[in-house]
Amino acid sequence: MRKVIGIGETVLDIIFKGDQPVQAVPGGSAFNAIISLGRAGIPASFIGETGNDRVGQLIKNFLKDNGVDESGVCTFPDSKSPISLAFLNEENNADYLFYKDHPHDQIDFTYPDIHEDDVVIFGSFFAINPVVRPQVAAFLDYAHKQGAILYYDLNYRASHKTDLLRVTPNIIENLEMADIVRGSEEDFEIMYKKKDADSVYRSEISFYTKKFIYTRGAQPVEVRADNGFAKQYPIQNDGTVVSTIGAGDNFNAGFVFGLIRDGITRENIENGLTEQQWDRLIESGNRFAANVCHSFNNYIEPEFGKLINTL
Repeated sequence: MRKVIGIGETVLDIIFKGDQPVQAVPGGSAFNAIISLGRAGIPASFIGETGNDRVGQLIKNFLKDNGVDESGVCTFPDSKSPISLAFLNEENNADYLFYKDHPHDQIDFTYPDIHEDDVVIFGSFFAINPVVRPQVAAFLDYAHKQGAILYYDLNYRASHKTDLLRVTPNIIENLEMADIVRGSEEDFEIMYKKKDADSVYRSEISFYTKKFIYTRGAQPVEVRADNGFAKQYPIQNDGTVVSTIGAGDNFNAGFVFGLIRDGITRENIENGLTEQQWDRLIESGNRFAANVCHSFNNYIEPEFGKLINTL
C-alpha cells in the first residue's frame, strides 16, 4: 500500500485566547498533516528533530499513538524541544512567537523505504534552512528518484522575512523538484509583495512547476495548472470556527489523502490532472481543513478520520 512521509520541524504549540493559554498540543506543519493522515488510516512516517526532554518524548509518543512511524525523529541529547506560542485573535487566526534552543542544529536520519507513487510532504522554513539544507535536499532528491510524489507547502512566516534573500536558491530548488506546490496569500505577500493568484503563478511558480494551489484563508481556493487550467473553489465553513491554526496543514493532508484514495500517480500528475480529479482533491483538502477548525487541536478528529474513508 502507498504511504506518506512527512519531513519537518516539531514544536509544542501553546495556544492562547484572550492572553490566556487554553491548550498545549504537539505541532509543526508537516507533523500536523502526518498526524491527520495517520488518523485517516494512511500508512505514514515522519522525519524530524526534537529535544531530549519531556516534550520530545511526548511528541514521539504522540506519533506512535496516531499510527505514525516515528523512527525518523532525531533526538538531540543536549537540547530542549522547540516551543511555539500561538495567540488567537477575534477571527481565531494566530500570531506566533517561536522559541528554539538547539545549540547544534543538525539532523541525522535513516532514509525510509520509498516506492514509486508514495508521497512526501515538506515545507516551511525547515525545508529551506541552510543549516539542515544538505540533508533535506539529499532526501528530496532520493525520494524524487524513487518515483515519489513531492508535495511542497511554502508556508513562509513573517519571522523569516529578512532571511528571504539567502534562502531563495533553496526555495527554487524545492519548486523545481515539487510535483504540486501550495502557498497562501500571506506567504506570497511576505515573499514577493503579491496577492493575485495569476500574477504569483505566472511570475513565481509556473516556470518551475505547473500544478499550483493558492489558499486565502476564508476566501475560495484557487488552482492553476497545465494548459491554462484555472478554477476557484469555495471553502467549507459551517460557522463554528474555534481555531484556524492547523487549517492549511490539514488542507495538505486532505489533498494527499485524495491522491491515495483516488489512485492518482506521479505519471497522472505529470500528464495533467483532469478537472474532475482537481475537484475531488480540493474537496478532500477542504473537508480536512474544515474539520480541524472545530477545535484547538492541530489535526482532524479521530472520529472524522474513521468516517472519511466512507464518504
